[in-house]
Amino acid sequence: MNQERLVKRFMDYVQIDSETLNEGEFDDVLFKELQALGFEVSKDDAGAKIGSNGYNIYAYKKGTIDVEPILFSCHTDTVKPGIGIKPIIDNGIIRSSGDTILASDDKAGIAAIMEAMEQIVEENLEHRPIEVIFTIAEEGGLRGAKNLDYARIRSKKAVILDSSGTVGNIVVQAPAQNKMTAVFHGKPAHAGIEPEKGISAIQMAAAAITKMNLLRIDEETTANLGTLVAESATNIVCASAKLIAEARSLCNDKLKKQTDHMVSCMEEAAKMFGGTVEVQVETMYSAFKIDESDEFLLELSALLTEMGYKIALVSTGGGSDGNIFNQSGIKALNLGTGMTGAHTLEENISVKDLTDVCTAVKGIATSGK
Repeated sequence: MNQERLVKRFMDYVQIDSETLNEGEFDDVLFKELQALGFEVSKDDAGAKIGSNGYNIYAYKKGTIDVEPILFSCHTDTVKPGIGIKPIIDNGIIRSSGDTILASDDKAGIAAIMEAMEQIVEENLEHRPIEVIFTIAEEGGLRGAKNLDYARIRSKKAVILDSSGTVGNIVVQAPAQNKMTAVFHGKPAHAGIEPEKGISAIQMAAAAITKMNLLRIDEETTANLGTLVAESATNIVCASAKLIAEARSLCNDKLKKQTDHMVSCMEEAAKMFGGTVEVQVETMYSAFKIDESDEFLLELSALLTEMGYKIALVSTGGGSDGNIFNQSGIKALNLGTGMTGAHTLEENISVKDLTDVCTAVKGIATSGK
């Protein structure tokens, strides 16, 4: 394992700005690197469809072992603040300088894939047919994966590298998510002279929120408010307010129940104050659950065990491209990469975990099973 080059690759990658919808520069780097490694590489127009300067990358390399292809996938976008990242190594731990994220989500997985591919080529190793998909806008609602051209993809089994925990952690269950966008309509009036003639959209939204069950609902279900926007002068009764919320659950019936509850709270609050509300509910992704007897899960678990990794089957509360892959006919297992504190300024990853992920990718790609 060329650990020094792997770490440098990761450090280089995180310093290329690629916040959601600004993945173009990083995509160009990866596209050229995959071409140099002998992959057949192509791109799509997903970026143009969703307002990104990037694109989904499709790469394929013929195998020297006559088995079915395996797909490795990560996303190239990062959350904010992800501009001007300055990675630091301290006692075997890689972190940012503290004013940005690190972007190990998901550049740790990308670095592991790219370094493993380079080592396979350098060492002229026997390998199975390998497919690599890098998506855009995962952090923006899995929009890259939703706009993939699945007719181009040859693999029926995928390893996604986009989860916390060590390499042996395999995500076998993930929730569905509903996004709710509500616009409350009130009535403006002078707040000092005749406020009783107005209907406050802010009051409606606040009343709805106070009635909602939020955050941890039960062991399978969560709900959260992300945005409340109501811009008005203090001397005017606010006539419009926008509330954006979400609900997630591993159980579709529970998701519907929680979503209906939140929508009902909004509608009742609007009625109580004499205003109206328009609520749009969008299913962002569907839930999936992989049975413990699944053939691919058993194969991957056995291979990782042989390589010395401890297997843990994980249920997560977060969505990933794996949700879209699984509902699109590709059996996708999401592996831990060792990243911790993702989406925060405290995000970090150890050199050991980064190395373990790369070793696992290399082992899976060169396996004959």
